[in-house]
Amino acid sequence: MTSVPHLSRESEGETAPSIPRHLRYTWDHEWLVVDEGNATVGITAFAAKALGDVVDLRLPAVGAWVEAGESCGRIESLTAVSGLYAPASGRVLEVNTALADDPGVVNAAPYTGGWLFRLRVENIAGALSADAYAAHCAHTQGDRR
Repeated sequence: MTSVPHLSRESEGETAPSIPRHLRYTWDHEWLVVDEGNATVGITAFAAKALGDVVDLRLPAVGAWVEAGESCGRIESLTAVSGLYAPASGRVLEVNTALADDPGVVNAAPYTGGWLFRLRVENIAGALSADAYAAHCAHTQGDRR
């Protein structure tokens, strides 16, 4: 995520509101969780709130290779269009097709039903812990790279 704007218990083990401890994060406000070499990816509640109501998504194609830190899609809200960046390198295994009919799930449940895609992870570079991400959010207060 850039510009202005599993999966389990959304509130259990949070360091701050909406920052689950069991996930890893990026400076660009994506999250991932890895299970047996496969990662589920989404945007954080912080990003979803900053974007406002999500109305359209362009997700990477199944089978596509994504590179950590590189653009792999976009998220459009009523007020902004934002890039989606891969938090890890790997081959896309699945996209959340349910979001085509209801992209607002990204806002309502960013850590559960609002996940974006899954990939077979080859490399994760620079993922942040929940505590480091919370500090980043407190420091940026909505400022995007």
